[in-house]
Amino acid sequence: MFKIKNLLIVAISMLPSIHYAQHTDQINSNRPGETMSAYAVGKSVIQIETGIYGIKQNHSLLNYDANGFGLDATLRWGLFMEKLELIADIQYQNETYTSLLSKTAIADFKQTVLGAKYLIYDPFKNYEKKVNIYSWKANRAFNWHQLIPAISGFVGVNYSAENNPYAFSNRNPTESRYPAQFSPKAMLITQNHFGDGRWVLVSNITADYIGTDFPSYGYALTLTRGFNNKWSGFVENQGIKSDLYADAIVRGGAAYLLNKDIQIDASISTSLKDTPSALYGGIGFSWRYDANYQEVRINIDNKDSDKKALKRAKKTKKG
Repeated sequence: MFKIKNLLIVAISMLPSIHYAQHTDQINSNRPGETMSAYAVGKSVIQIETGIYGIKQNHSLLNYDANGFGLDATLRWGLFMEKLELIADIQYQNETYTSLLSKTAIADFKQTVLGAKYLIYDPFKNYEKKVNIYSWKANRAFNWHQLIPAISGFVGVNYSAENNPYAFSNRNPTESRYPAQFSPKAMLITQNHFGDGRWVLVSNITADYIGTDFPSYGYALTLTRGFNNKWSGFVENQGIKSDLYADAIVRGGAAYLLNKDIQIDASISTSLKDTPSALYGGIGFSWRYDANYQEVRINIDNKDSDKKALKRAKKTKKG
């Protein structure tokens, strides 16, 4: 028995530890929550995440009701390297405001953002989870390494067209119009995986409309649970603060994997205040195109850099 255990220890120690690139076997979408994940889709991968939603608002002080719908779409493109992702985020909204004396309809792009996300730190790179063949209890114990998050940064620019009613704009006080405007946006992103990846915690800290008269600051926390290889659910808390608009929102929903590249989802959101109160409900889908992706495996035991591992992968493929 002792010899068998020794042989097992030697065999396990000889197994190479493999680190995979950010591309996953199944699509990894940010929908239906509002947070942005820390990991990119993978080099040469294109991913579209879109959906429609309905909105119902009531303002207790200004005494108006608003009803409408919206369409949001996000394009994610893995470019140049595994850690980098280009992002285009567009949201269009159409609403009708009704009060005792008037009815007003507005429709425009509520958000148009173009930017890039870069993975700054990956806690799983060069990390190997040790297996204790003598203790089942030790292998089932809490893995403290899970508390170390992946960290990414996002920088981008907002664009608001002239006279956009949703713009956080530096309005010219001498003119009855809103000029077209560009303004920076920045975000710090963290992501933790717990319980062998079944639980995922993502946080976003955001500075938006930087340099305008009404800069906006916010946070979002999303906890996702994978129930099986098809279903997942999430809960989310989001806070927004500016001199023009402030809110606290809770959100929940579920996603279903149709196949490895297509996901459908549904969610519902509500604000925690009544100036105005807001209720959102939406459905959407995500689609990934990864035919041009080449898997990269890094042998950590050989302490390979990303560049060396990529060269070896290409040689292996040619051979």
